[in-house]
This record gives sequence, structure tokens and C-alpha cells, in this order.
Amino acid sequence: MATGFFWDERCFWHGGGNYAFTLPLGGLVQPMAAGGLPESPETKRRLKNLMDVTGLTAELAAQSAPEATREDLLRVHPETYLDEFKRMSDAGGGELGLRTPFAKGGYEHAALSAGLAKAAVEQVWTGALDNAYALSRPPGHHCLPDFPNGFCLMANIAIAIEAAKANHGLGRVAVLDWDVHHGNGTEAIFYDRDDVLTISIHQEGNYPLDTGAITDRGEGAGEGFNINIPLPGGAGDACYAQVMEQIVRPALDRFQPDMIIVACGFDGSAIDPLARMMLTADGFATLTRQIMDAAEALCGGKLVLVHEGGYSEVYVPFCGHATIATLAGSEITAPDPLEVNLKTRQPRGRFADFLESEVAHLAKELL
Repeated sequence: MATGFFWDERCFWHGGGNYAFTLPLGGLVQPMAAGGLPESPETKRRLKNLMDVTGLTAELAAQSAPEATREDLLRVHPETYLDEFKRMSDAGGGELGLRTPFAKGGYEHAALSAGLAKAAVEQVWTGALDNAYALSRPPGHHCLPDFPNGFCLMANIAIAIEAAKANHGLGRVAVLDWDVHHGNGTEAIFYDRDDVLTISIHQEGNYPLDTGAITDRGEGAGEGFNINIPLPGGAGDACYAQVMEQIVRPALDRFQPDMIIVACGFDGSAIDPLARMMLTADGFATLTRQIMDAAEALCGGKLVLVHEGGYSEVYVPFCGHATIATLAGSEITAPDPLEVNLKTRQPRGRFADFLESEVAHLAKELL
């Protein structure tokens, strides 16, 4: 068996409209040089290209997958939403929610993105692969059943989970979201469920502005099965590793998942334009090793990473390469050209002490 890598050139063809940063054009906002949202195909394409050049892709079970079917989508999204999305997509594109513009064919691109996640989960759960990475685009963790937002048009991970439950008897699933923005869509979809544990590590008060509080723990049968871990800007590698050790791993041990899925955003990196968390490529490799250790101990290594955010064309490729190489147990490296600078700028002194105490406090609040 092997590590799967699910990707498709057509996902890079999703069009995000003409924005300047995250603001629609107009008024006093000058267009960006290339046009469009920060969520562009370039970070994903450059990651894939770097993997090709280093030889990492050749070590993986690289493949595409069919689009998620209408039946798959209806398990998460209402018919009214899907019909309007398809109508607008066929008519040339538009925008259904908040910061989710799409061009003609956007519906099919989003269904394909969900299909990559679905296939990755299915093949790992049924034993065809050891673990897998889905290079899904557009992303999905902000998408509510009937309201897309934050560049996310369909709830890729939720769609994949429900398909595996319906078709292959998938049981308890833990979703760890280390994208720098709160995974509000995934949280909302499973908020009243006890068969899916949702954990989100995010920069406090980034996006969305009104979600992600540590007091939001689920409701009904799902009470206690949602964990939010908001961190201050600049947290860095050591803080994230501590969060994994002191909060995430104990929560996973208690839940005993049958599979772990990671909403894998690289926008926590040190030079991302939409966040300020100071993670390095090596930091992402460490997170990957930690979650692999948990998966090996708890669910026979059944682990899938699904691509979410990450908006630095310079640095996402190195963060992604380090993550996927670690997932595959590969000795191939792509030396991080920013490593010395970014390691030097990691939190230290009183700020590092504050972060350590903050994580300890969060652990007491959440566990």
C-alpha cells in the first residue's frame, strides 16, 4: 500500500472573480496586478510542481477522482442551494454567499474538489491506501449547508464523511482543523452529533469574526464534541506542538476515532497575507508527525489530509511539501529557503512564556 495523492488540473481552473485582497473592486480599491482573490490556483499548482521536481509525486499513489455525485452533495447541502449554484454556474458565474465568487463551471469544480476528498477518505477507510492527501480546490471548511463563505463553496470534508458513512460503514470520525481560520462550516454541520468530533485550532478573531469561541462546545447529543482552540497571533511552532500534545491528543484519546481527517490549511505560515501565526515548514511537518502518531495509536493509521487555505505563493509549496513528505515517510526534502530567518523569529522570552501558560489554561478549560 502507499500514500495517496488526489489532485486534478481542473481544480486549478476554478475562477475566483476580480477582487483586491478580500475586497470587491470598486470605489478607491485598486485592482491587484493579477486580479482575483488571494485564494488563487498558484499556491496549489506551485506545490504540485515542487513535488514533481523533487520526485516526491513519483513516490505517491497520485490520481484524480470523479466529481461528488448529486446524492453525495444532498447529504450535506439542501436541494435549493445546489440548484441555485448550478443555475448560476451554467449562466456564467456569480456569488452566492460571502467572498465566494465563481466563474462558469464553478459548480463542477466544487463537486470535483469534494470528489477528491471523498475518494481519499473512501480509499483509506477501505484499506486501499495507508493514508492520503487531497489537494482539493475550492476549499470547504467554511461552507455551511446553505451558505458558502470564505472562498468555500461546498463542504468537502463533511461530504466525504457522509459518503463513507452511507456507503462503507465509517464510524466515529475526528476532524482536526489546523487552517488558521475557524472551521465554522464543519463545526455547524456536526454541531449536534456525537459521532464526529470537530477540533479547530485557529487565530483568534481572524475569520469569521463571530465564531470560534472556546465556549462553543456543541449542543444536544453533540455537546462536548466540538472543541475550539483560539490562539493569539504570532503563536509559532512550539505553541502549536504544545496544543497538539496537551489538548488535541488527549481529546482524541478520549474520543477513540475510527478515522482522523485534517482540514489542512497552510495559512498559519509565517508569511501568509491573511494571518499572523509564524508556523514554519518544519512546524507543519511536526504537526503531521504528531497527528500520524495519534492515528497509528487510535485507528490503525487511518488518516486523510484535505487541503484548505494558504495564500503565500512563496511559502505554501515548502509547507505542503514538508507535510506530504512526512505523511508518506519519504526521505525526499525540499530545503526551506526561509528556515533560518523564520526560526530566528519564533516566539521567545516573555511572549513564549505567555503562550505556554495560555495553552495550559486552554487545556484546563477544554478537557
